[in-house]
Amino acid sequence: MQIDGACHCGLVSFTAEVDPARVMVCHCTDCQILSGAPFRVVVTAPIESFVLRGKTKCYVKVAQSGNKRAQVFCPECATPLFATAPENATQVIIRLGCVTQRAQFVPAVQIWQHSSQPWLSELHRIPGSSEQQAFLAAPQVPSHQGSS
Repeated sequence: MQIDGACHCGLVSFTAEVDPARVMVCHCTDCQILSGAPFRVVVTAPIESFVLRGKTKCYVKVAQSGNKRAQVFCPECATPLFATAPENATQVIIRLGCVTQRAQFVPAVQIWQHSSQPWLSELHRIPGSSEQQAFLAAPQVPSHQGSS
């Protein structure tokens, strides 16, 4: 499937050919920290199908395995875009959040589940709202700070 995507500010964009069956949810602590979320959803693409437009920045992370992974993001808005091997790359691991067609993808597998946040299995029980206003209008939860 042909996809396209861009960073939040639009400075960097890309296209790629992906297999929708290769969508993963990653619960590793690196993905949690680097995404600022409890997990990250990604899809892989062969490097030869990936076309990048715009300048990016990259941070090379060394995994517990010793493998190096370039974490690529927009230098202006810091949107995480993809990861790849810093040398001799054969694929890119695209961050699904910046893919235009993201709603069409359903994860096929979850990895690093031992790092999964324990409350994720109860997420369906937590009240929700279609917009932020409902949360802002809700009564404030009392603070658990001690009084002086």
